[in-house]
Amino acid sequence: MRTLFWILCLLLTLEAGERIVSLSPSLSEIIFALQKGEELVGVSDYSLFPPEVQKLPIVGGYSNPNREKIIALQPSLVVGQDFNQETLESLERFNIKTVMLKLQTIEDIKSSILKLANLLHAKPDTLIQAIDEALKNAPKAKKSHTVMIVYGLHEDLRSGIYVAGGEIFFDDIILACGNTNTYKNTQISQPVLSYENVIALNPEQIIILHSRASNPHANEQKALEAWYALPTKASQNGQISIVDESYAHIPSHRVALTIERLCKEMNHD
Repeated sequence: MRTLFWILCLLLTLEAGERIVSLSPSLSEIIFALQKGEELVGVSDYSLFPPEVQKLPIVGGYSNPNREKIIALQPSLVVGQDFNQETLESLERFNIKTVMLKLQTIEDIKSSILKLANLLHAKPDTLIQAIDEALKNAPKAKKSHTVMIVYGLHEDLRSGIYVAGGEIFFDDIILACGNTNTYKNTQISQPVLSYENVIALNPEQIIILHSRASNPHANEQKALEAWYALPTKASQNGQISIVDESYAHIPSHRVALTIERLCKEMNHD
């Protein structure tokens, strides 16, 4: 009887799975997509997709996760990105298993999906296949041009403009669509430019990533007027546009949707 009892305990433990705390919205999305959302017990700020994730306890933001809140959730596993290294290392001192993943480039995203899938005994094939299919079927430029991708919609361009640089999945997408990133320094993934820098780089197309969910008060018309006031090829060609998609900023499996959307924006007739 005692042997049977311990076997049953072992089986119940195996079926229970992990108690996971995720330190980034991207990783939370991937965990749900791997059909392991029921194992999540805590997430970070700005975790919005899928809607079920919004019901989970929040342990803090990107740069300031609360260690006490994490420990109180009694996780068996904490997953974070490379910028969470200090937090993850501190949790390991409490004998909590941690995994640090990188979601910088498209290859990083695919590799991290595979690692999480192996760790959680899940099947990643459909997620990775969707990314590969999006890259394969992305509309390609008939004539290559320079593209600048800007983070966030602002009416005042004097306070610093965040753009997609090198070694980041947006740079991968621009290349996959047959175009060239205006910002060519591959050492900086998210540089901050002045409007004078933008004029000097002179992009042929500017795509502004906006989210009404996080910035509902932005005046799109005034922001576009500010951008069109800059003397660039993009303004002369009428090639400045806003893309408002909730998934566009998120380096998760939904990068497949971002590839499709941005390539369409870059290479529409």
